[in-house]
Amino acid sequence: MGSTKPLRLIQHKKEALWFYSFISFGYDHVFNPGQYPEDMRDISLEHARLHSRALKVVDVGGGTGFTTLGVVRYVDPENVTLLDQSPHQLDKARRKKALRGIKIMEGDAEDLPFPTDTFDRYVSAGSIEYWPDPQRGIREAYRVLSADGVACMIGPVRPTFWLSRFFADMWMLFPTEEEYIEWFERAGFKDVELTRIGPKWYRGARRHGLVIGCCVTGIKTQNGDSPLRLGPKAEDVSKPHVNPIFVFFRFLIGTICATYFFLVPIYMWIKDKIVPQGRPI
Repeated sequence: MGSTKPLRLIQHKKEALWFYSFISFGYDHVFNPGQYPEDMRDISLEHARLHSRALKVVDVGGGTGFTTLGVVRYVDPENVTLLDQSPHQLDKARRKKALRGIKIMEGDAEDLPFPTDTFDRYVSAGSIEYWPDPQRGIREAYRVLSADGVACMIGPVRPTFWLSRFFADMWMLFPTEEEYIEWFERAGFKDVELTRIGPKWYRGARRHGLVIGCCVTGIKTQNGDSPLRLGPKAEDVSKPHVNPIFVFFRFLIGTICATYFFLVPIYMWIKDKIVPQGRPI
């Protein structure tokens, strides 16, 4: 008997667009401090190898520009492009003084509006979980990079605790570490590496998963398109949904499930203060 396919109610572009239209107002002040604080961001970006201010960098699914703020510490703003499908998130990015000079644009991570071999670095943080077809998005990362370019993907990890796994599967995509590596290698990347990351309350346990829990990198060794060939996209946002009521209920239930992962950091933070150091939580 085959396993049941997870619902992943917000792993669709339309629902994700609605989701961020509601949470964008508090994204930098509520989500990031608990799940993806600045120290995590900066540690993750070390793997992107931003060693020159002249590098051409694209931040895909960059939202409010939180990760982009880390990028422009090492790269000149005029060499940085921030792309996201949510105009609400991008509005927040446009208001940040440190991001003046970068190019900000709406776009689809699975169909990037750039020629092949355009960028030296590809960065994406907290975006893959909303992609209907993550393999296609990573294939696009390979395509838009030039030879010796580095892709740096920062994303969630799948929980092992049954309740957390249930809510994860109801909300969005929480890949396994093995899936990340497989997607990168199939796209054509070489020297693929996965590094576990986590906030300060994290002690190495994967029971509840993490909305931001790993950093995956790969190198494109030669110019050209990805060797991987895929069929049509799983979802085309330009086409209207047949039943908007059905979409609304997907969005509503998915958002309720997402609340669980806003409560987990509070629970884990309390445990971190109570449980003696050196013991797993």
